[in-house]
Amino acid sequence: MIEYRYLGRTGVRVSSLCFGTMLFGKEADEAGAAEQFAVCRERGINFFDCADIYAGGRSEEVLGRLIRDCRDEVVITSKAFFPSGPGPNDQGASRLHLLNSVEGSLRRLGTDRIDLYFIHRFDGRTALEESLRALDDLVRQGKILYPGASNFAAWQVEKALGISARKGWSPFKVIQPMYNLVKRQAEVEILPMAEAEGLGVMPYSPLAGGLLSGKYAAGRKPRESRLTENKIYETRYGAEEMHRTAERFVDFARARGFEPTALAIAWTAGHPAVTSPVFGARTIDHLRIALTAADIPMTAELRSEISALASEPPPATDRSEERTEYRYFMR
Repeated sequence: MIEYRYLGRTGVRVSSLCFGTMLFGKEADEAGAAEQFAVCRERGINFFDCADIYAGGRSEEVLGRLIRDCRDEVVITSKAFFPSGPGPNDQGASRLHLLNSVEGSLRRLGTDRIDLYFIHRFDGRTALEESLRALDDLVRQGKILYPGASNFAAWQVEKALGISARKGWSPFKVIQPMYNLVKRQAEVEILPMAEAEGLGVMPYSPLAGGLLSGKYAAGRKPRESRLTENKIYETRYGAEEMHRTAERFVDFARARGFEPTALAIAWTAGHPAVTSPVFGARTIDHLRIALTAADIPMTAELRSEISALASEPPPATDRSEERTEYRYFMR
C-alpha cells in the first residue's frame, strides 16, 4: 500500500515510491509512457523524477504532456549539470547554465514551476556560492520551489547548507544519492547527515541497474539491459562480489516468496532516512511488479537479514566503537 511521507521539513507529502521517467521518450514511447503513468497514478504515486538530459529532453516533454491535467496533484523534479547541448556553457552548475536550463525545462514540461530542482552533481569548477545564489533567485522568482543536490558527498551538502544559512538563501531541502544493497556507501555519512539536517532523501538505482532483479541469475546476461548496453552501468556494477551478493539476494527473496525486484526496492525504502526511492521500468509488467514493493512489510528483522547478505561499508572513522552502542571512553 502506498504511503505518503513528509519530504524532509518542507511540509510536502510524497508517495513512498517515486517513479523515474528516464525512459520516457526512449524505451517507453508516448503510448507506453502514458500507460505507465496511468498505472502509477492508480496506485497512488504522486512523485515523478526527471532531468533535462533524459532522452535528450524528450522525457521532460512526455512527462509535461502527462501531467497537464493533474499538475497540482503531482510533485515533479528536474536536474541540470550534464551537457544538454553543443555549446561550451551548456553544462555545469554556473549561474548561466542553471538559469538557461530551468527555462528549457519549464518549456518542455509545460509548467510554470518545478517542484524540486537538483544540481545533478557537484561542480568543482564553479564556486558553490555562484550555484546557490542562482538557485535562491529561482526560488524567489517562483520558477523552482525547493533546491536539491544529487550525487553530492556529505561534506559538499553540509558546506552548501552552511553557505545558504549565512547568506539567508534557500537551502537544499532534498538529496538524491545512489543507494542499494550492493552500493551502501550512503549509509556511512550521507544518510545520517540527511537525518540530522532534516533533508528529504530520494535515492536512485535501488535495483542496481537491474542486478538485483534476478534476471542476471546464474551468470545470465539479457540482451536488453543496462548492464550490457551501457558501459557506465557495466563499470558501476561489474564487480564479482556485487554479482555474488545479487545471487544470494535473489535466492533469499525467492525462498521467502518475494519478487526480487520488489524486495530490493522495499529494502532501500526501509532505511529510516529514506523518503522515497526512485525506480523505473521498461515494461508495464515490470512496473506492476516494482509497485508491489509498497506492499512488503519491511520489518527491522527482515531488513537486517537482507543487509547481512552484502558487505557493510566501513565506518566514517577508524574508531571501533563506531559500530557499537555509544559509550564514553577515557581515550
